[in-house]
Amino acid sequence: MRRKLLLIAILTCSALAAAAPARAQASLTKAKELYASANYDEALTMLNTLAASSNESDAASVGLYRVLCLVAVGRTSEVDAAIDRLVSQYPLYRPASDELSPRMQKAVSTARMRLLPNLVQRRYEESKSAYDRGDFAASRAGFKWVLTALADPDISYLAVQSPLADLKTLSAGFVDLSDKALVPTPAPPTAPLVPTVVSIAPPPSKPTRDLKRVFSGEDADVVAPVTTKQPMPRFPGALAEAASGVLELVIDANGSVESARMIEPVNRNYDQLLMAAAKKWQYQPAQLDGTPVRYMKRIQISLAPSADASPRGR
Repeated sequence: MRRKLLLIAILTCSALAAAAPARAQASLTKAKELYASANYDEALTMLNTLAASSNESDAASVGLYRVLCLVAVGRTSEVDAAIDRLVSQYPLYRPASDELSPRMQKAVSTARMRLLPNLVQRRYEESKSAYDRGDFAASRAGFKWVLTALADPDISYLAVQSPLADLKTLSAGFVDLSDKALVPTPAPPTAPLVPTVVSIAPPPSKPTRDLKRVFSGEDADVVAPVTTKQPMPRFPGALAEAASGVLELVIDANGSVESARMIEPVNRNYDQLLMAAAKKWQYQPAQLDGTPVRYMKRIQISLAPSADASPRGR
């Protein structure tokens, strides 16, 4: 029993070891050699294995040799479907003319003329959807594929007719738009730093005053004149009753009396004496910010009956 199990194990390992080199040796070149040596069934088996694992550059050739093997082994009912699958999976693939008989060249070309227009329209719609969602790299690649397909000799006569002619014009425009959309927007130039200049307004200047006008007690910022010489004349004769009035003076910038008038008379006999005396009075002149100015001063004059009728002025 133990010998029997050992024999089975040895046979299994031998089978696996034989299968591994067979898989390792499967290649497109080997399949072409088998086809050239008329080993069509073996070549087809190898091509079926390669179809699922070949890279994209070899996959189209694998599909083409599958078609050729199907023809060679007489499986004609599968040939048309295999050609359609080849064209649908690899629309831009054009087999070399020396690989195909004239009959097969025509069969492949006919399938491409029939299938390519629909494939082009489908790819255009997919590319337009990519553009609309902002995938500009995918849209650019798709529209360029459309333009390449429309330049194919098998559909050149259709590419100048609607709707393919319209798709050609639109695709060219979308390629340009996609290219522009993929160009990164330049960053706005950095503005140079400009020092901020803060203007400090000068303090408001005092309003210009007319120093030649006559100021009065209503001008609060004017220092009133100070009396230095103001003798009152005596009332002539005897005063029967008390009397009062107001004397208005204009004192010039030198402190002299420029003019005098009674705005409220005291006594007809006394008013003239008072105004004549007032023109000799002296004052320290009124001042505005240290500048002597003219000033209007009013003095209240009061007379009281007495032996000498001495007046008072304030």
